Amino acid sequence: MLMEMVIDGMDVPEDGAAPQDAVADLLVRVASGDQAAFAALYDSLSSRVFGLILRVLVNRAQSEEVLQEVFLEIWQSASRFAPNKGQGRTWVMTIAHRRAVDRVRASQSSADRDVRAGFKDLGVAHDSVAERVELGIEGERVVAALTGLPEAQREALVLAYYGGYSQNEIAALVGAPLGTIKTRMRDGLTRLRTAMGVTA
Repeated sequence: MLMEMVIDGMDVPEDGAAPQDAVADLLVRVASGDQAAFAALYDSLSSRVFGLILRVLVNRAQSEEVLQEVFLEIWQSASRFAPNKGQGRTWVMTIAHRRAVDRVRASQSSADRDVRAGFKDLGVAHDSVAERVELGIEGERVVAALTGLPEAQREALVLAYYGGYSQNEIAALVGAPLGTIKTRMRDGLTRLRTAMGVTA
C-alpha cells in the first residue's frame, strides 16, 4: 500500500496520481447533515480560515465572530458545493474571504458615518482621521480590483495573500501545474496594478 502525504486536507499519493480532495468529501457528508463530518471539517480548517479572516480584519474579536458565521454558512449551504467545479478548500476559503470583506465594508460604512458626524460636530478635519478614511477607501479599491479579475487569477491571489498558501500548495489545491499558478498570479498582479493605477 502506497504511503500518502497530506497537504492541508489534500491527500496526495506519492506516485504522482491526482490528489484526493478530503475537504470535498467532508463537505458532501456535511450536506447530508453529518455532524461528525462537520466537526472534522472545523478541526481541519478552522485555524487556516481564522488566519485568512484575521489578515483581512486585523481585529481578533471581529475575526472570531466572522469565523463562526463562516462555519454556520458552510453548515447551511454545503449542498451548494459542487465537487466537479472546484476544490473543497477553495470553496471554504472563498466563503471566508467574502464574509471578511463584507465585515470590512460594514465596519468602514459605520466608521465613515461616524467620521462625517464628527466633522459636523467639530467643524474641522483631523489629519489622522482623514488618513484612516483614505486607507479605507484604498482597501475598497483593492477589493473592487480583485473582483474584476478573471476567476482563476483571483483564486490564486486570494489563496496566496489572504490564505497564506505557497505557490506549490495552491497548485496542489486547485489541481493546476505550478507554472500555470505562477502565470495566473503574475498576470493577476499586473491587472491589479493597472486597475489601481500603479505604474511602478
